[in-house]
Amino acid sequence: MATSLVELRVLDGANLYFSRAAVKLTLDVSALADAPAPAAKAYAQAIGLGATRPGRIGSGFRQRFAIRVVGRIVRRIAREAGIGRLGVRVRPEADVRRLVVAFPWAHEGRARALGAAIVEVLDAFGADDLTELLSRAGERVRDEPPGNPPPTLRPKVPVVAVTGTNGKTTTSRMIAHIGRAAGLHVGWSSTDGVYFDGELVKYGDFSGPSGAGQVLSQPGIQLAVTETARGGILRRGIGVAYNDVSVVTNVTADHLGLGGIDTVDQLAEVKAVITHITRPRGWCVVNGDDPRTFAMRLGSPAKCWVFSRDPDSPSIRTVLEEGGRATTVLDGFVTVLDNARDPEPLLKVVDVPMTLSGLSHYNVENTLAAASAALGLGLPRAAVIEGLSTFAPNENNPGRMNMYSLPGDVTVIIDLAHNEAGLEALLEIMNGVRPPEGRLLLALGSPGDRADDMVAALGAMGARATDRVAIGHKDEYLRGRPPEELDAVFRAGAASVGVDDVPSFPTELEAAQALVAEARPGDVVAVMSLQDRARLDAWLRSEGATVDTPEILKSKVERAQH
Repeated sequence: MATSLVELRVLDGANLYFSRAAVKLTLDVSALADAPAPAAKAYAQAIGLGATRPGRIGSGFRQRFAIRVVGRIVRRIAREAGIGRLGVRVRPEADVRRLVVAFPWAHEGRARALGAAIVEVLDAFGADDLTELLSRAGERVRDEPPGNPPPTLRPKVPVVAVTGTNGKTTTSRMIAHIGRAAGLHVGWSSTDGVYFDGELVKYGDFSGPSGAGQVLSQPGIQLAVTETARGGILRRGIGVAYNDVSVVTNVTADHLGLGGIDTVDQLAEVKAVITHITRPRGWCVVNGDDPRTFAMRLGSPAKCWVFSRDPDSPSIRTVLEEGGRATTVLDGFVTVLDNARDPEPLLKVVDVPMTLSGLSHYNVENTLAAASAALGLGLPRAAVIEGLSTFAPNENNPGRMNMYSLPGDVTVIIDLAHNEAGLEALLEIMNGVRPPEGRLLLALGSPGDRADDMVAALGAMGARATDRVAIGHKDEYLRGRPPEELDAVFRAGAASVGVDDVPSFPTELEAAQALVAEARPGDVVAVMSLQDRARLDAWLRSEGATVDTPEILKSKVERAQH
């Protein structure tokens, strides 16, 4: 017999549904969705749901009916099992025959048993003895050995949690760097690995709960900075029970269509989870220029510290009136605002190397976010200034806006740029360092699991904004998708803006080598790099390239402006 269970997932910490550990069931309710209305109504009445209208077969109304039915089943079984006041969330999926039901857990064995009991009752659609079945299901849950409690960590040192679509890695690295400037032993987890006091401890993607555990287990740690990605929140939940400062850089379209997240608003809901577990005496740091991010302050128990490049932003006025704080750019200075005191300038934006002399407005925002988080932790003003002024793009932020000079006056930029907002930021930098006679050459790329409309949009953006575009595949990240298929989508995007000559290469490195071979004096070559950063760096150095210092970057920006 077919089962209604699609997936049972145990979430070990705060998640999309609850601010504590929960079980998430993804259910196929086809039997209920496709049943004649009288049969659906009879089933609802048998589980104790009174007057209700099932709606038309396979309709949104029928899905909403199923939500009520499933919620009732969970509560009935919980009551039979002697579980009082169980929180239940039932949500629709895009497919009207699918639902997600979630409930918090304190003991894993009993929670799994409750999940199995829910599925058993759903699978018995049409049976005559539902009352007895519910009773027996509840007894089995009650008799199940409790099992282990959630492994959620309760940290004994300050924790900063950072999320966002773009900029979370750079921002978390900057916060960790400021912490070290303050003399603290700092652990940091990210998509690149786990670091302790600047040294790589473990390589891999540790942006989920295991990363937090790795960081907090470091002997002598005094500050933890955890980069928190959407995937970890959806698959496992957040690994710590609370944080002292949460930072949300922005929310833009990325990874849509994966994990049941189909819209930017749903993505924002996922990322907001870190703000829900910020301690009341802590700070929720949000981007005031992003409405979805700014709204997250309303769901956080913490005070709000907003950042915006515009000192007259309505978001800043709102937060200051609410008794919060703000970090902005005032007369060219990174400045802290508080209605209870005078504005406090920290340092000039042009003196922060990551801003590329103020050219990169995305990295200006990352700077404001990092300063806000560090000050919210109580780190000294002097350490914030030192940390921001010594954080170098190539040395401290590998893979993000790394810039090189090749013999023959060619600039090469390596950047993650994995979505539309990231490419927009990269194009801003390319234009900002291009001299009047220079051209822009771009190596496009995308992991294989991105939606076609996003891949096509990258193709159109890149082709429209540059003089030469090529495709450099990320062969380790194709995720089962043939490169030829990605080529077709990229080229369709480029063709939509009138560009038909788009060569393709198996790797990022080969695409970069081909574009550099075409480059002339003054040209800027950029690579959207996810996997070949180390190989690109080694090859560039073998070709005589040097890493651009802040002084060289400044001179390139000044030359481009004349």
